[in-house]
Amino acid sequence: MAQIIDGKAVANRLDEKSKAEVDAMIAAGMQRPGLAVILVGDDGASQVYVRRKIKACQKVGITSIEHRLPADTTQEDLLKLVHELNNDPAVHGILCQVPLPPHIDTRLVLRSISPDKDVDGFHPVNVGRLSTGTGGIVPCTPLGVMILLQSVIDGFKGKDAVVIGKSNIVGKPVANLLLDAECTVTVTHIYTHGLPDICRKADIIVAAAGAPHLVKGDWVKPGAVVIDVGITRVMDEATGKEQLLGDVDFDNCQHAGAITPVPGGVGPMTIACLMANTVQAAKALQSGGNSRTADYEDAPSRSMFGG
Repeated sequence: MAQIIDGKAVANRLDEKSKAEVDAMIAAGMQRPGLAVILVGDDGASQVYVRRKIKACQKVGITSIEHRLPADTTQEDLLKLVHELNNDPAVHGILCQVPLPPHIDTRLVLRSISPDKDVDGFHPVNVGRLSTGTGGIVPCTPLGVMILLQSVIDGFKGKDAVVIGKSNIVGKPVANLLLDAECTVTVTHIYTHGLPDICRKADIIVAAAGAPHLVKGDWVKPGAVVIDVGITRVMDEATGKEQLLGDVDFDNCQHAGAITPVPGGVGPMTIACLMANTVQAAKALQSGGNSRTADYEDAPSRSMFGG
């Protein structure tokens, strides 16, 4: 029977460490970390995500600063707001919730955020730092994946890892982090041939394709560690209720060494890592350095992943 990796429990430990970091900053006379969240329009899912992030800020002691803008906000006005937040010393992290309305260039807006306040880790400067192993802020979901892996793996060196999906948000950053950890990494995508056989050789599988139950039980070798990043909402025809499905056929992969459930696996880690990134950005900005991912036990710097 596979070990179920409890993302909620790991996320709670990370939140506790983030709160301790905030308390230590205040005790040392530093400014409380501040996270500015920008929400443009009234997208229902985005509003839910923003509420969760604000609640997480309260939990760890981060000041949350909301900017709710109407859907007809101009690109110029949005960029002006980002510029103001870049120059606000009380703001240490900036998060612009996507999707943005179609008349706004999302890539331009995200690039306008200061790399040292880009707590999502999406700015090209942070992407470059990640790919060259020179520090920077690591995107939240990939960082969460690595923390979950580290919770069940005693060292990464020499392990064969397969990343299913090559997105800029998850697949590519996870592959870079696994490479830094001295894994041998294969990145697959929709045009990859022989995906089942590739997966059968893997010690680690990270599924981030957004394809429900893509990874079958016979794709996973006994003892492999499986991280399921995918999440798709589907209607259960039997009950008429909506359910969430991951990329992995969870019930038929219980011969794995360890596996994340959906929900309750990677999801909780994403927001916890956002909080950790904000705390570290605040410390770096107040000490005159560049922001980089925390050196937590549960949120290690990339140099620690080699273990």
